[in-house]
Amino acid sequence: MTATLRVMLDQVAVPTDNDLAEASRELARALVAGAPSGTEVEAIVPAQTDAAALRAAVPGLAGVHPSALPRRELSVAVQLGAPTGIGAGMIHSPTLMAPLVRHDRVHNHDQTVVTVWDSRAWDAPGELSRGALSFQRAMIKRAAKHADAVVVPTHALARRIAGVVNLGERIRVIPGAAPLGFAVPNDEVGRRRELDLPEGFVLLAGSASRVSDGLAVGLAAVARAGVDLPVVVIDAPEGEEPAIADLAEAAGLPERRLHVRGAFETWDRAAVFGAALAFLAPSRREAFPWRAVDALTLGVPVLAAASDSHAEVVSDGGQLVDETDDAVLSEALGSALAEALGSVSAAERLGVLAADRGRAFSWAEAADKVWHLHADL
Repeated sequence: MTATLRVMLDQVAVPTDNDLAEASRELARALVAGAPSGTEVEAIVPAQTDAAALRAAVPGLAGVHPSALPRRELSVAVQLGAPTGIGAGMIHSPTLMAPLVRHDRVHNHDQTVVTVWDSRAWDAPGELSRGALSFQRAMIKRAAKHADAVVVPTHALARRIAGVVNLGERIRVIPGAAPLGFAVPNDEVGRRRELDLPEGFVLLAGSASRVSDGLAVGLAAVARAGVDLPVVVIDAPEGEEPAIADLAEAAGLPERRLHVRGAFETWDRAAVFGAALAFLAPSRREAFPWRAVDALTLGVPVLAAASDSHAEVVSDGGQLVDETDDAVLSEALGSALAEALGSVSAAERLGVLAADRGRAFSWAEAADKVWHLHADL
């Protein structure tokens, strides 16, 4: 008898968040590749999904099963516990999107597992849209009632979520990773030219409107470092260029040195990291630091604000700066950046540490843990 793992791939079908879409796709691919003997993987998607495109994104799926509802209506239905047409079975969601309703795990072998990647809904609610905030808060409450397990990427986030809802022993830690095969492409120079980016820069990621990203702190750190290098900011929401330019000006960085870009697809992003001399991660938010993991994977020196998540993920793969005051933190990060870029040996040392740490993150390993989790349930 074949056991079927049904994976929610709404983010792959209808992306609303680039990181969640990439994580969903990469985990699904790894689950298919690592499926134990006698198991298979099917996808659950919103109504009207292009099944052929989904199969191209995740080859090897045993089936693609649409919900009765399009994505927006599906989101509302799962929050209310209303019928969705998804059905039961062994369901794994790389996000909080799942039919969290009463089910019989003992007799019918039904399981529902969801995933939480950050704590913004509780620690920085003003940074989320009203819809996203209500969704996350409603779904974590439903998870407390009906989820068989809740996956989080770090022990730090596990502790934070445990302080929000009582999940008992149901919290499981399974980290994410950079995309499978993530590497600087052979045509990196050409890609950067197409993106109109310079060679050799300090890299940051984030939004001016998400204060918890720490972008103002990071830009101030570059200014205080006294290094005359270009600064590239990626993952900036569309239209935020003026706001980020204002942050840079306030920090003392001339606009001529600043290059602001949005989210990139995988290989363009790898090409950007290929020219980064250092990656600054000034956020202290409890969340999985996707771009820091990218930097570690590619051996880019990482300088990060000390937080529980960074201590766990970056660990000894980068330099952590432990300051709680933003002004002091920017000064300390600036000093660390100046030191890291002050000599070839210092930069090479941090690059080696980063690459060593980057090997700790793997979607194949994450998929293996997901299979073991469902087997344990």
